[in-house]
Amino acid sequence: MANVRVGIVGPTGYAGMELVRLVAGHPRMTLVYLAGSGARTGPLDAHLPHLHPLADALPPVEPLDVRKAADACDLVFVALPSGESGRVAWGIFQSGRDRGVKVIDLSGDLRLPPDVYEAWYGKPALPREAIEEACYGLPERHRQSIREAALIANPGCYATACALAVLPLGDLLADVTGPIVFDAKSGVTGAGRAPKEHLHLGELANDAYPYRVGKHQHTPEIEQALGGAVRVLLTTQLLPVPRGILACAYVPIPPDQAPMVYDRYTSFCEGEPFVRFLREGEMPHIKAVNGTNECHLAVHWDERSRLLQVFSAIDNLGKGAAGQAVQNANLMLGWPEREGLNLVPLWM
Repeated sequence: MANVRVGIVGPTGYAGMELVRLVAGHPRMTLVYLAGSGARTGPLDAHLPHLHPLADALPPVEPLDVRKAADACDLVFVALPSGESGRVAWGIFQSGRDRGVKVIDLSGDLRLPPDVYEAWYGKPALPREAIEEACYGLPERHRQSIREAALIANPGCYATACALAVLPLGDLLADVTGPIVFDAKSGVTGAGRAPKEHLHLGELANDAYPYRVGKHQHTPEIEQALGGAVRVLLTTQLLPVPRGILACAYVPIPPDQAPMVYDRYTSFCEGEPFVRFLREGEMPHIKAVNGTNECHLAVHWDERSRLLQVFSAIDNLGKGAAGQAVQNANLMLGWPEREGLNLVPLWM
């Protein structure tokens, strides 16, 4: 397929505006529909002035109409807050099912079984039918299923960074001798665009701190993404930077397996278009992946503590959200995965 008609619901949020940028630059996608909750409507560049050069090519933002979205588009990205986004995505999918409309939801609403979702998100879950219909969109684990799917639950940002950190271990995950500890730090855009006092510049500048300790909703998602083979302890921390995630994993593998680790990571990353295993002694930087759909990995076996250290960096708005959503769309439509995603990092 070429010239696929694309809609974005929630284009004025951080993930949504990144989707606009990526879709506008995609050679096979045409942006035909933009919709929000009604608070921000009209010309998109009136709300996002950095998109002014695209103004003539962008449709106006209008109040959401599920039926219109399904009728006007071949593919719809939904980037609304959890608790709302999945419901909208499911409605568009149902309305456009007969036409083969494809839908990608960027929230957590379709990622987990209903009871797990309600326990960790504290919100009513969608019908089980919706959750079972959705394919979890981590290409490095579910590539073939994504190709055949019409409804995708795009993974969370922390879940992506952490899962990719240890998925190269493969069947060795079944032999870990305790929980995998993840220490993960994110830029402030991961908290969304809604105004919050603790996210103001004067509050966050020159500071960093843990949050949602012991109850971050990406914890069960990581365990699910790893096939339920291991228990995870996730600590999330907020950095005074706009974007990027650095995740550090501490994995208690059997010491006799340590010599095989480099080969496992090398083999895994050679087959993945967006996962790069760094040279020995080189460490990931969030600035080296910002603005891209890349994930950079590095490992270190610590003989003294008998722990494998794995370091993972992604852009929370790229591989952690909009970039991965476009990668999933490419797979669903039978296109090369890097189509529209050959992006140079934003080092400065």
